[in-house]
Amino acid sequence: MRYSTLLLFLLESVLLAGQTADSLPSLTSSTFELGEVLVKANRMNDTFHTISVARMEQFNRLQASTALNLLPGVTLANVGPRNESVVYIRGFDLRQVPVFIDGVPVYVPYDGYVDLARFTTADLSSVRVDKGFSSVLYGPNTMGGAINLVSRKPDKKLEYDARLGIFSGEGQRLSANVGSNFGQWYLQGNLSYLEQVTFPLSADFEPVETEDGGNREKAGRSDFKINLKAGFRPNDTDEYALGYVRQEGVKGNPPYTGTDPNVRIRFWDWPFWNKESLYFLSNTQIGQSSSVSVRLYYDRFENALFSYDDATYTTQERPFAFQSFYDDYAYGGNARFSTQFSPSHELQAAVYFKHDTHRENNLGEPQRRMADNTFSIALEDQLSLNSRLRLSSGMSYNLRSSIAAEDYLVDENRIVSFEPNDNAALNLQAGLWYDLSKGQTLRLTAARKTRFATIKDRYSYRLGRALPNPELEAEAALHLEVSYQARLLKDGRLSLEANLYQSNLSNTIQQVDNVQGGLFQLQNTGSSRFRGAELSLAYQAAEYLGLGANYSYIEQENLDRPDIRFTNVPPHKVFVYGTFKPLSPLEVLLSAEYNDRRFSQSYGVTADAFTLVNTSAEATIRPWLRLQGGINNLLDNHYELVEGFPEAGRNFFLTLIAQNP
Repeated sequence: MRYSTLLLFLLESVLLAGQTADSLPSLTSSTFELGEVLVKANRMNDTFHTISVARMEQFNRLQASTALNLLPGVTLANVGPRNESVVYIRGFDLRQVPVFIDGVPVYVPYDGYVDLARFTTADLSSVRVDKGFSSVLYGPNTMGGAINLVSRKPDKKLEYDARLGIFSGEGQRLSANVGSNFGQWYLQGNLSYLEQVTFPLSADFEPVETEDGGNREKAGRSDFKINLKAGFRPNDTDEYALGYVRQEGVKGNPPYTGTDPNVRIRFWDWPFWNKESLYFLSNTQIGQSSSVSVRLYYDRFENALFSYDDATYTTQERPFAFQSFYDDYAYGGNARFSTQFSPSHELQAAVYFKHDTHRENNLGEPQRRMADNTFSIALEDQLSLNSRLRLSSGMSYNLRSSIAAEDYLVDENRIVSFEPNDNAALNLQAGLWYDLSKGQTLRLTAARKTRFATIKDRYSYRLGRALPNPELEAEAALHLEVSYQARLLKDGRLSLEANLYQSNLSNTIQQVDNVQGGLFQLQNTGSSRFRGAELSLAYQAAEYLGLGANYSYIEQENLDRPDIRFTNVPPHKVFVYGTFKPLSPLEVLLSAEYNDRRFSQSYGVTADAFTLVNTSAEATIRPWLRLQGGINNLLDNHYELVEGFPEAGRNFFLTLIAQNP
């Protein structure tokens, strides 16, 4: 734990400062508005699409994936063989719903995924999810929506908070945020460290050859992150910010424990998972009614994957053993011009560019390089037709160009190139917002969104099981949705949202078996349909009592090949919670989550349905000091997000929190 001493020193400094800080302003965790990307017609105060820092802390959600799981239409999943924490948004995976930080894309160039467990929440102000109908200003590949992690921005001359915690599995967490706003200038800094040696399995888990129960094998992790930001606001309209993020991670890879004979047990680990980002964001007013916003970024990702012979993790002599190294980087940016024709009409135009380079090699092999350039031109129009009716429309034209694609011929020990390939796609969308009355809004939207095939989709041999297909074209989805949002009762104490949606997928990239010599290939052969409903409620019954719930239903149909199942998404998901303040310094939280049975393999293997009950309490010791503790999986249920990869049984956490009073 090489960073713990530094963080402990910072925490002690903050705690000592808190003893004499009664006159200091409280931490507001202001949202960094430059980092937002949002269809302005949809600015209703909806906690059903956005997770605030206060809510993440209340539910003790330490990583982005578990925080996102609080929302309706979001499914927490696990890529078991790779030990990656991911989410699905209305059935779409992270290749189709990319992840952004302050509007800057951070997904991995090679396969479009990102391990959300590596993205801790200590430095965030909010997390926003747009489903289906999302702003075309995000850029390409938002076929199923977008996830934007928005960082903090200070409001006061001095803002701080620090956390020191322990949890089951020899886990410890340390973080410190410090921010200062001097009027025209502001500074924000964060350091966080999260470490866990293992996690406890449920007492109901039955030992197998690869797992003897008790504590989970090879489940260790450590994540360090530093996030720095400096900003300048010369006036009320203009703003310029420079940000730097450095992440360093290490993780194990727990072995398979299930009964599927088609799954090969892997003995993997990840000796490093490092990410570094530098970005510049700006907004400049032009005249009385126009502005220009710019995002520029450079992002680098390095990691390694080692495969071993057996559970000793010491030798690498068998044919499937290897040491793989990956060195990726991306750079790019976008410029957006906005003009206000009238108080009720705004037009935005944007240009977008992104370069992705992926480099990989196994130990003893030459490095090969693959690279793409992606371009986009987008228009988005916001029009208030009258005091009740608003219209939003958008379109974008996207182009992906292949720059390099190298293939290593093992038998000949030489590198050759795939043929270059380009692909273009058009996106169109429109939405109507109608205010039925004060606090009640009806929304109708339609959107055609696309996703380009990733480098891995086009060129990977899938460990010798597949044939590459450089000519893959973009997938497309047509989203139709009707939504009702309301804030009812006195002071809007009851908030609710109901959604009905259908997504028709065409040109879907699917696996086609036995293309040549028993090998499969990814091809644009599929058409599918996702449809479902969501219902969300939040009720502040009294000052001391709050209640909430959400329900998600989805039906996924493979129209061309019904025998191939969609994986990792349960048809039904229910989440309920209640907060109770029996005394002013004490708040108690109780929550429960139900997930229906889900497919883990496209050929029908499933993970069983499960119910989780969590409870926690937070006590205010001093105006600047709080203590939070809780029990997750209170009933110690054995459950799996993917068959053969058990999750944590009953586990505990305790956190000391210091911040401005």
